[in-house]
Amino acid sequence: MKLLDGKLIADQIKTEIATEVKTDFFDKGIDAPHIAAVLVGEDPASMTYVAAKEKACREVGFISSVYRYPSNITQEKLLEVVDFLNDDSEVHGFIVQLPLPAHIDEQRIIERIDPKKDVDGFHPVNIGKMVLNQPCFLSATPLGIITLLERYNIETAGKNVVVLGRSHIVGTPVSILLSRKSAAGNATVTLCHSFSQDIPAIAAQADILIVAMGKMGFVTADMVKKDAVVIDVGVHRIPSTETKSGFRLKGDVDFDRVSRKCSYITPVPGGVGPMTIVSLLQNTLKAAKKEII
Repeated sequence: MKLLDGKLIADQIKTEIATEVKTDFFDKGIDAPHIAAVLVGEDPASMTYVAAKEKACREVGFISSVYRYPSNITQEKLLEVVDFLNDDSEVHGFIVQLPLPAHIDEQRIIERIDPKKDVDGFHPVNIGKMVLNQPCFLSATPLGIITLLERYNIETAGKNVVVLGRSHIVGTPVSILLSRKSAAGNATVTLCHSFSQDIPAIAAQADILIVAMGKMGFVTADMVKKDAVVIDVGVHRIPSTETKSGFRLKGDVDFDRVSRKCSYITPVPGGVGPMTIVSLLQNTLKAAKKEII
């Protein structure tokens, strides 16, 4: 078994981005790429993600702004914030951190974002272009997964890929990316969800198994084919007396047992998470260079 080390690959990509920022921006007297994040409320996972994004931005020379609002912000006020960032020429791209409070229509907020600044890749325009294999901003986590497979030279063409979970953030877009005609595609993809019958049997046929179910330890060793590639997107906090934070992270996969059976596997933490953040940086760099129009 070998680890698909997302932290290692993300660090390599950040070095590449930092070099590009110096060459194409700093050395030419051009303002650095600027990404903004809108954070509503105090959800711990969201706060952790935004803080990690800020740190990554500093490492590559990006400008990073965070707009923080209480959880009782009105939908109309949040739409005004989106309009402001759409119109701010100094901001190249921005995200509205999800999830949002229940009284806010997330889809309406997403649809208000200018597609050319939608570095999260959630806007219907970017989703539609992704399906048509046109230039667009790809959702950060699916892009991170594809990049990880590419950097480890894992063949996808003709392979049997099973994706567990059909969310519009991970499962659905990654299934489309892997099935389309492209270098990191050409796979035969099965997308499983809550109505799928006999998921363990389907998963056990996968050459590449991508797990985004949101259920801790869902995938057990009997669900994994020998020498399969396993990508665990799940992140769950559980109490721990062994860490300074008082918690540790677990994934959707029973790592200890599954890792004895597969050829490659992502750890949690240190697998998909760092790749998601670095993918956001890649999208922001594209936005700053106006590569997506």
